[in-house]
Amino acid sequence: MNAPMKKIFLSASVPKLDRPEKYHKTADVIAIRDAVKALATVVIPKAELIWGGHPAITPLIREILERMNTSVQLHVTIYQSGFFEGHFPKDNQAFEHIIITTPKKDKPESLKEMRARMIGDNDFAAGIFIGGMEGVEAEYALFKKYHPQTPALAIASTGAAAGIVYKQQLENAMKPDPRLKDDYAYMALFKDLLRDVIAAS
Repeated sequence: MNAPMKKIFLSASVPKLDRPEKYHKTADVIAIRDAVKALATVVIPKAELIWGGHPAITPLIREILERMNTSVQLHVTIYQSGFFEGHFPKDNQAFEHIIITTPKKDKPESLKEMRARMIGDNDFAAGIFIGGMEGVEAEYALFKKYHPQTPALAIASTGAAAGIVYKQQLENAMKPDPRLKDDYAYMALFKDLLRDVIAAS
């Protein structure tokens, strides 16, 4: 009997200029895109990649998915809040497995519900945090709450929220891998960091 497929959580976005400067000032947009594409390339053939359908990230993963065999549709899951129904990115149509969570009274509460379901309902083998804004910081906090012993890798080289999380890890003596700050060869980096995590998938 085959072992169940391992699940990898991705939290990522490209900071917008109208959001707090601490995010967009340090963001490396090219690095964010390269890291997301590399992660999808490494994870999708062997494990399941799960993320909230951010409109700046989903198209990047769709591009990678289109290069692969259609059977890998089983390896990707998008979470979206029903609060945004009717405004989902067109790229969502390329994915078969989309989980829509119950909308709440407003946007913040709806996003909180979606994140709680997405992170709390799954048993993750690792969490990857790339670029991002307030949402990435919120998802990191939730990830550590629900999965305190699971690797949570903040790709500090992409800057923005991931850089902030990496700094917090250093301050809390968590000893994150220094390659997360300095290594831009993302394909090789993820293959190495996730080798043991997804080897059995």
